[in-house]
Amino acid sequence: MSTLVTNIGSLVTNDPAQGDATPLGLVLDAAVVIDGDRIAWVGAAADAPAADEAFDAGGRAVIPGFVDSHSHLVFGGDRTAEFNARMSGRAYSAGGIRTTVAATRAASDAALEANLTRYLDEALRQGTTTFETKSGYGLTTHDEARALRIAAQHTEEVTYLGAHIVSPDYADDPAGYVDLVTGEMLDACAPHARWIDVFCEKGAFDGDQARAILTAGRAKGLIPRVHANQLSFGPGVQLAVELDAASADHCTHLTDADVDALANGGTVATLLPGAEFSTRAVWPDARRLLDAGATVALSTDCNPGSSFTSSMPFCIALAVRDMGMTPDEAIWSATAGGAAALRRSDIGRIAPGARADIALLDAPSHVHLAYRPGVPLVSDVWRQGVRCR
Repeated sequence: MSTLVTNIGSLVTNDPAQGDATPLGLVLDAAVVIDGDRIAWVGAAADAPAADEAFDAGGRAVIPGFVDSHSHLVFGGDRTAEFNARMSGRAYSAGGIRTTVAATRAASDAALEANLTRYLDEALRQGTTTFETKSGYGLTTHDEARALRIAAQHTEEVTYLGAHIVSPDYADDPAGYVDLVTGEMLDACAPHARWIDVFCEKGAFDGDQARAILTAGRAKGLIPRVHANQLSFGPGVQLAVELDAASADHCTHLTDADVDALANGGTVATLLPGAEFSTRAVWPDARRLLDAGATVALSTDCNPGSSFTSSMPFCIALAVRDMGMTPDEAIWSATAGGAAALRRSDIGRIAPGARADIALLDAPSHVHLAYRPGVPLVSDVWRQGVRCR
């Protein structure tokens, strides 16, 4: 079945060959034809070909489905008490992860999957059609492997993050834990993942440990990503670029050399404003990265400790308000930028041959995502050509 989505007031394609020739490829008075799970045609509504059925967008805006390239959705419990204490004056540190590790280990497979699907459904209602998610709350071979098996049933973008923190079981032997993460645990997890990640940060893993972990993962066919420079200046960004990681995520504390490396390398700078919002930390400087020529993605970092939001529209509003991005840059980074961070060309854009992932906004323009923060503007979503809501 083919579907003509017509009477689109404003269409963001992320294809400069379309419409106004900007990075957004904006087309006014537009239409889109979906055929199966792919986009078959894009252009002016007056020129649209026939299709098996039609959907009237009513003059509203259509955008590509959001690409959330950084989340942590396989977990048990929550950290309400930690958040409450932090909002009452306690600083955030990586140590809070241990609370979620204990809850995750205690949870059944069914409970973990039910929790995962709950947040996936929540994200889909807000326009997210592609998501990456990680392990990292098990920190044993068994629990990391089962987290990845559960995640792989729901997305192809699965990341092995055994190196989230040093397991509490190895508190006195961090070198032994690195051996586990790069040995037995990696062997068990690699078949279920596409990516490998490491939290390169004080309180987690230093540069040498991170290098060993990522290099071992690459030898198993996994592509590196790095939690880099979130809480302090450090080696994470430089290591990510050196190892041709797909993304360096957080990028809050950057030297000029870090910015230059991102601008001149193939690694996407993924910014996660929900984390800064939830921890009252300093905001990443998106303007600095963009002006230098770096590719920037926006993502939610949805996790129970430091960024418990699944809302890409919320992150767009934060990026515009507090990180120096324009509305156009923010919507691009939440769609095409996320696709770049996942090294995908079939998502994050609306163009012939791309996957038919689109979101209809109850607004005349994509700018309303930042202009009307907190308002549930996503009214309809098509994922792989199927209308989901």
